[in-house]
Amino acid sequence: MRTVSRWMLATGAVAAVIAGASPSRAQQTIRVGWTIPAEESKYWMMRRPAEFPNIGKTYNIEWTQFQGTAPMTQALAAGALDCATQAPLSLSNGVVGGNLKAYIVAQHVFEKPGGFSVYWAVMDDSPIKTIADLKGKTVGISVIGGGTQGPFNLLLKQNSIDPAKDIKLVEVGFAVSEDALRQGRVDAVNMNQPFAARAEAKGGTRKLFSLSQAMPNIVHILEACRADFVDKNPELAKAYVRDITSGMKKALANREETLKVVSEVLKAPIPVLETYLLKDNDFGRDPGAAPNFPAIQKMLDIYADTGMLPKLDVAQFKHPTIVAPLE
Repeated sequence: MRTVSRWMLATGAVAAVIAGASPSRAQQTIRVGWTIPAEESKYWMMRRPAEFPNIGKTYNIEWTQFQGTAPMTQALAAGALDCATQAPLSLSNGVVGGNLKAYIVAQHVFEKPGGFSVYWAVMDDSPIKTIADLKGKTVGISVIGGGTQGPFNLLLKQNSIDPAKDIKLVEVGFAVSEDALRQGRVDAVNMNQPFAARAEAKGGTRKLFSLSQAMPNIVHILEACRADFVDKNPELAKAYVRDITSGMKKALANREETLKVVSEVLKAPIPVLETYLLKDNDFGRDPGAAPNFPAIQKMLDIYADTGMLPKLDVAQFKHPTIVAPLE
């Protein structure tokens, strides 16, 4: 439970940074955290606000970018954000270690059968051939305590590797993971789109293992809002979830425009995005951004079984009415 043990110090720092940048306002502005990649509904809201009649009229959004989901969990717990992208593990760590109370209001992406699965890559000429060969090596992960670490830890343990003792785990953001690997700063590193497609096009790397080997149908990222925010501002929260729902529909209905939107946010060339985005080799997306609560419960159960979390019931994260899809 490394994330929980570091929790409260980090929470104070996050709160101080964001609170210092937040203007005093009536609660018609939602403070939203985001990251990259795979949040197309939010990218549409950010880059094409004119497509959402309520944004700028019924309510406003203060967008703050983060490196991964775990720092956003800390910001939610500190009251510095109202809503943010989360992973099941990071959100649960906030509940356990930060007394966070939150609702899952939407879902961004999940791993579908035959689609893309986050994977760890090594160089083609690396002596590392199996997960067991990672013992004593330096391994990169996007965020320690983030959404990918749960199934990552599980796979290592299944191969007799203690992730806390047998490897040196370092944070390497997805955007620089390829460079870190090619420059020899890590022996293995996690790959996500569009950076995986870029690395594969260059060649010289190979896949060691993917998260789908540990958990099929992983829910990678979802949208969560602080429970006190939702309970005090139900109409505001509904407006936001309606736009998340609408954003997902727009993203899926107009792939050509979505390629442009995502390119603007990720600073990735459209030809690279074209190779995977919203194709069969991409993540899965529910057309109404509906959270898959049974799948999330299965993930929580696995985390509990492997000692990463106590037993948690996903029902605590479900609001009776404010959840996508909302029209």
